[in-house]
Amino acid sequence: MSPSRASDNVKVLLIGPRSGAHTNAPSIIGGTKVLFEDLVRNLEARGFELDILNTSRPRATQTPWRARVTDLVTFAKVISLACRKIWHCDLVFLNVSSYSAWGSATALWLLCRSARRPLVLKFFGAYLNVKYRSVRPWARWWAEKTFLQSSLIYVETRSVRAAFRHCANMECIPNTRDIAVAVEPQRDQVRKLLFLGQLRREKGWAEALEACRDLPEGCHLFVFGPGMLNTDFSLFQNHPKATYGGALAPERVPQLLCEHDLLLIPSYYRGEGHPGVAIEAFQCGMPVIATRWRAIPEVVQHEENGLLVEPRSVADLRAAILRLVADADLYRTLCQGAKRRGEYFRSPVWYDRMEGKLRALVPPAAGREDAA
Repeated sequence: MSPSRASDNVKVLLIGPRSGAHTNAPSIIGGTKVLFEDLVRNLEARGFELDILNTSRPRATQTPWRARVTDLVTFAKVISLACRKIWHCDLVFLNVSSYSAWGSATALWLLCRSARRPLVLKFFGAYLNVKYRSVRPWARWWAEKTFLQSSLIYVETRSVRAAFRHCANMECIPNTRDIAVAVEPQRDQVRKLLFLGQLRREKGWAEALEACRDLPEGCHLFVFGPGMLNTDFSLFQNHPKATYGGALAPERVPQLLCEHDLLLIPSYYRGEGHPGVAIEAFQCGMPVIATRWRAIPEVVQHEENGLLVEPRSVADLRAAILRLVADADLYRTLCQGAKRRGEYFRSPVWYDRMEGKLRALVPPAAGREDAA
């Protein structure tokens, strides 16, 4: 009998991508890692004992074939470690993308079934329903018989939950943030625009540059974020209204948001869920111009806390920007709506609910000893 099973503490084998000082992998920090670290902090704060398997790898900056090899090596390593560690935990919690669910989630489901441990899945983004529809019928059948039978499944968006309404074990938990602002910025007009995110083509940063080429006098776009494998930095050369500020450490994000007036999220990224940077901006009282794409409209509400435009439309994006530059009253209204909307995504209420669900999956200490 392991020491952890002698207590009422719940020991969780938590699997997901770590960032910063918690990993040696030279990978790029994105929304999935920020959200995973938020999950780690909240579970620890609620008394769970965590044994964390890190899935970080430098995939984003690798060529496609190297990325596939890296994925396979990471998969083999995680499964091998999980086979040893599962006997010393009370439940397994896998943070997984829709792209790898048929591999990693299935393998963990089979392992947990053999070890008689509950498996909790948490899917990043809003692509699971799209992926599910795109695979062959036998693959959908396999998903229904394996990982979709997990003890508990968390999805990020209402659209994904609606697509799997037949899954009684599935719940929706939004992307959450808890940005603290020392001094609330006074927002009266749009002068400093911001794009903050990975510089991958589908995030729409090139469209943002084009839309801001003829900004009015006194307005400027500032771009922050890590470059990807095929990022074309030449687009910044001689741009009259845009400046690239480089990659940004997560701890610098709140101050940066407070220093700007308007956030641009012109994304058409296929896995886009609830953009964490939009939630962070809202909690700092900053409105957002974003695209009507995937689950973004679940976060950004048109003419309440931001404006929505069509994906890939430079003209629509430019018109929305100029509208807020010219209409100070609308801008101030959106700032107030952004602040209200940001409170919905504070983490405590969501993780309090999760705590109750996780503890309900694990029998009391005596029952755990019998199961072991």
